Amino acid sequence: MVRRDTGGRIFPLTRRTPVERAGNPPTGQVRRGAKLAAVPVAYAGRRVAGAGKRVLGRSAAEVDRQIRARTAQHVFEVLGEMKGCVAKLGQMLAVYEFALPADVAIPYREALCKLQDSAPAMLPGTVHAVLAAQLGDDWRALFRDFDDRRPAAASVGQVHRAVWHDGRPVAVKVMYPGARQAINDDLQALRRIGPLFSALLPGADARSVIEALCTYIGEELDYGLEAANQRAFATAYADDPDFVVPGVVAQYRDVLITEWLDGVSLSRIIARGAPFERDRVGLLILRFLLSSPTRAGLLYGDPHPGNFRVMPDGRLGVVDFGACAPWPPGYLEMVKDFAPALLSCAPDELEAAIRRNRYVEPGRPLDSDTVAAQLIPLRDAVLAPTIDLDPDWLRTQLAAVTDLRLTNVIRQLAMPSEHTPVARTAVAGLGVLGQLQAELPLRSEFEQWFPEVVGVLDVDRIRQA
Repeated sequence: MVRRDTGGRIFPLTRRTPVERAGNPPTGQVRRGAKLAAVPVAYAGRRVAGAGKRVLGRSAAEVDRQIRARTAQHVFEVLGEMKGCVAKLGQMLAVYEFALPADVAIPYREALCKLQDSAPAMLPGTVHAVLAAQLGDDWRALFRDFDDRRPAAASVGQVHRAVWHDGRPVAVKVMYPGARQAINDDLQALRRIGPLFSALLPGADARSVIEALCTYIGEELDYGLEAANQRAFATAYADDPDFVVPGVVAQYRDVLITEWLDGVSLSRIIARGAPFERDRVGLLILRFLLSSPTRAGLLYGDPHPGNFRVMPDGRLGVVDFGACAPWPPGYLEMVKDFAPALLSCAPDELEAAIRRNRYVEPGRPLDSDTVAAQLIPLRDAVLAPTIDLDPDWLRTQLAAVTDLRLTNVIRQLAMPSEHTPVARTAVAGLGVLGQLQAELPLRSEFEQWFPEVVGVLDVDRIRQA
């Protein structure tokens, strides 16, 4: 059996199994690999077909735009169906979308919004079977009502609205059957299609992203850990005038039940929000990310648009606490050590701090003059009263950092593995704020939440910079 893709390419169509028709992620390396392999095959077909269209007189720019739009649609259809690691990769790509060239970003934004807001759902019978296995055959007695309609998709689970037996509206997060096996199978499949994602995101280190992703997604398979994290955040932000964290109602092995949040999705604010609204919401996201280590004792590790809601009273609602972590041991001491050198951007001071804190391999040469020159624009932007996260500026800075050429001095640098959670939150948070195109008082917020770092600096010099 074959089908024709949107670019005219004919390729084999694998028959969906009864498990897949029930909405479960396909399992097995062969089947999942075959679905992923269809993506680069179709992409190559579109390139060949595009060459023919150019010969017939179509402009190269028009043909390329069509190829990008069709590839985006195909990629994220597959990601949404695959769930697991692959769906989380789609969410991460949504975070990095702001770094794409403007003419490429539009079709990707549209396809990514579809991935965030909807994915093929488990059928009610499958959901009921999971609930019976986890909560007992009389699981319905725990709920006054359980809505099988319009479930929200997560990377490893599906969320249903229900009413708990005490009358509280709740969100019931049910893990996809086979999710653990599917995630294990994804490791090899994702490595094989890594070059495609390098093509979609020029300059990105696709291999590192994929490896980090598969480690990260494992944390989301532990709903007990997620419940503990969420309880810590709900306690820390209880009755807060700016934030809402839903409380945990109950947790079973593969089922997590939390209070329900109504609100407007961040994707809508990104797409249609007025500038003042994007700035206001962006400030709340920034404040939440900076304050959480102090208030909740944990970094919030999953800042992407699907995890934020703007509540009717204007507060920021936050969900999904599977990927949280405490500060790495000694991290703030490291930042305090780095801060004076980052402020001055003096090459000798920077190199000494980089070597002391293991951000370059021992004995490896480092062009500290070039490092300093590349950091100065970032330092100046951070020290300004407000930072304007203009997409063009962000693309320029990201391109300088992620350039894969050997001449890129930033590639001489390394990062201790224990610092990965901080980098993950920082980059993902920047991605969300970049999508909002927010103008933010980053400096004053940092001073509020990290006074111990500011205390080692010349504050008057910062304010006059």
